Amino acid sequence: MTDVILAPTATKIPAQSDNAVVVCGSHGGAYAGYLVIKSGAKALILNDAGVGLDNAGIGCLDLCQSIGMAAAVVDAHSAMIGEAGDMVDNGIISFVNEIASGLGAAPGMTCDEVSKLLKSAPQPVDAVEDYAEARSIEGENTHGLKLVCIDSVSLVDKTADIGQIVISGSHGGVVGGRPELALQVDARAAFYNDAGVGKNHAGITRLPALDQRAIVAGVVAANSARIGDGRSTLHDGVLSYVNETAVKLGISPGMKLETAVKVISR
Repeated sequence: MTDVILAPTATKIPAQSDNAVVVCGSHGGAYAGYLVIKSGAKALILNDAGVGLDNAGIGCLDLCQSIGMAAAVVDAHSAMIGEAGDMVDNGIISFVNEIASGLGAAPGMTCDEVSKLLKSAPQPVDAVEDYAEARSIEGENTHGLKLVCIDSVSLVDKTADIGQIVISGSHGGVVGGRPELALQVDARAAFYNDAGVGKNHAGITRLPALDQRAIVAGVVAANSARIGDGRSTLHDGVLSYVNETAVKLGISPGMKLETAVKVISR
C-alpha cells in the first residue's frame, strides 16, 4: 500500500519514502524536486514559494512531468513553507502537472485530498538526470570575504564557509520550527529567497534567528531571483527583508544584493 510521508525539507527525506507520496515543506523549485525524486518517491507535493521569477517556485512540476511523475504544489499563503504538517492540515493546491491532473488533482483542492489521489500515481518511467553543480565561489567582496553561492543552504561547508558570505537559493524560513538550524555554519552573512513571504511570514523566519547569532542576514524577493538558484540570488536578487544585524551595516530592503554584499566586513 502506498504511504503518504511528511518531510520538512527535501534535504532530509525519510528512508521509508521509497514508492511513497512525499509531502515536503521545501519550495517547489527544480532542485528541491530533484532531491525528492532521488529519494525514490512515486509522487510529490511541495510549496509554491510564491511562484516567483521565471516560475522557479514551481519548477518541480515540469521536471516531474519529464520523467512521468505526478506532482503538485500548495499555495505559500495557505500553508507555511518548511512545515509539511501545516501543508497537510491547511494547504490548498495552486498548481499540478498533467500527470497529477489525470488522477483528478486540481488547483483549489486541499493538500490532504490530493495526497490521497496521488497514491494511485504511476511509477516514474524515466530516471532524473544528475543535477548540475550547485555550489560555486563567485569571487570575493571588497573586504576579502568569499561570495559562496549554493542552490541549497544544506550545501554549506562547515569549515570553509566560516566567516564568509553564504548566498543561498533556499527559502528564508526556519525548517520544522528549529531556529538553531537556520544556518549550520558561523558565516559572517547569509542571504536567502523570501519564497513569497507566505503564511505567518514563514518565508523569512531565519532572519531573527540569525540576529541571535550576530549573523548579517536578508532575503531577496521571490519575483526578483529564481528560488533554488544561488547565483540568481546574488546576481538578480533585490532585498525585501533584512535583519537588525544587517540594518546596522546600512543594508536595507530595496538594495540589490550585489550592492549589499560589498559593505560586509569581518
